[in-house]
Amino acid sequence: MQTPSFPPALAFTHVFGYGSLVNLRTHAHADARPVQVTGWRREWRATTLRQLAFLSVTPDPGCSIAGLTARVAEADWPALDRREAAYDRVSLPPESLTPGVDGHVAIYAIPPGGGPALEDHPILLSYLDVVVQGFLDHFGPDGAAAFFDTTTGWQAPVLDDRAAPLYPRAQPVLPETGVLVDAALARRKVRRIAAG
Repeated sequence: MQTPSFPPALAFTHVFGYGSLVNLRTHAHADARPVQVTGWRREWRATTLRQLAFLSVTPDPGCSIAGLTARVAEADWPALDRREAAYDRVSLPPESLTPGVDGHVAIYAIPPGGGPALEDHPILLSYLDVVVQGFLDHFGPDGAAAFFDTTTGWQAPVLDDRAAPLYPRAQPVLPETGVLVDAALARRKVRRIAAG
């Protein structure tokens, strides 16, 4: 499956969030709705931009992922592009979205290609907590479990910064979120690194 092409920038009306954008505490985009997207899967990616893993997506015709679509005002796209500066803004085919969305939907994906070893680029626990809390809010415990199941790259270690979050949009961690995240990481035998 080939990565879909871009329509003109101003043709986009919605963004599909599959990570931190699922947590509505991290943005104020309107009309957020749960959606399934077929043909993509999540993956942790290492890049040369920073010493931490990025959550991205890659085309995969056999996979479906949950997330939220939200309406993005024309004037707000530059700020969203800055937030997602490591990513390309890619068009989602309308038929990949269930339920459908009235407008052009963008998904942010790191361009394909080789990169540094993922094992040397830890996942920020404060970021992961924010993502999982969003999935709990909108999809419940089963949806949060599905997030882990439809994401690859868990060979990356996790940097445990929960006590002093490094993620700029970190949120207070609810006890049930911390328990779920910790258990999911333990089941996958993800290595944890103490922060500081």
